[in-house]
Amino acid sequence: MSEIFETQEEVPEIREKLHRVGITNLRTVAKINWKGKLYTFIPTFEITIDVPEEKKGIHMSRLVESITETMSEAVEEEVSRVHSSLEELELAIIKRLEKKHPHKRAEIWIKTHLIIGKETPVSKRTSLETYDVEVGVIKDEIKGKLEKVLRVTVIGNTACPHAMANNQGKTHIQRAIATLEIKTNFDEEIPLEDMIEVVESSFSSPTYTLLKTVDENAVVQRMYQNPKFVEDVAREIIFKAKQRFKGRIHVKVISLESIHKHDVIAETWY
Repeated sequence: MSEIFETQEEVPEIREKLHRVGITNLRTVAKINWKGKLYTFIPTFEITIDVPEEKKGIHMSRLVESITETMSEAVEEEVSRVHSSLEELELAIIKRLEKKHPHKRAEIWIKTHLIIGKETPVSKRTSLETYDVEVGVIKDEIKGKLEKVLRVTVIGNTACPHAMANNQGKTHIQRAIATLEIKTNFDEEIPLEDMIEVVESSFSSPTYTLLKTVDENAVVQRMYQNPKFVEDVAREIIFKAKQRFKGRIHVKVISLESIHKHDVIAETWY
């Protein structure tokens, strides 16, 4: 068998430290038992570590192994004893990576979809709603920190109060897309469902996958009774988030304007 050269261990020509090197867009399966309820996800992973200036590169396969071995363990064993949340899963991967590859800083991110059943406003049918969620865990040994980042993206509606005030109660309506991000200590428990509820309740009206005629009428009426600028939506989200969650909060709302060729944006943080 020919000799294997560990070129990653060589000294690079340019000695500069790199803060994040790793793999991205790795898709696999994950099972989570959140408070007794089993969730199955098909997430996309990104995992990175720092590289010191005296190392040419990292051993990429060890990052992949840390993910696949942790996933296999979760499938083979009783899920309720292994991972109780996406961030717990990420921490398990980081701990496995610690045994495989030296590093001072590690990040792991999961992007996936969370499906929640909602009741329609009048017919009381169940509508399955899909939300984009991202969860990140950041371990920094130098700073002695273990933090997590939770991010949800929610689609709702806005009705323009300016046009309504100047057009005998008529106005234009449009979809709005809002993202709420919270960076906090790893041990702080913040359900993604609670973050989604904060965002969704801040629009002129939520949107639904399923709407019967009576539900559609109710949604339209609610929008006209609750007109909001994109600024209003951003303010309401951060106001509610500050009351309910601990950590650094970031809010971004984009209104997909129906009467313009451009969109509008409102963004704030705390």
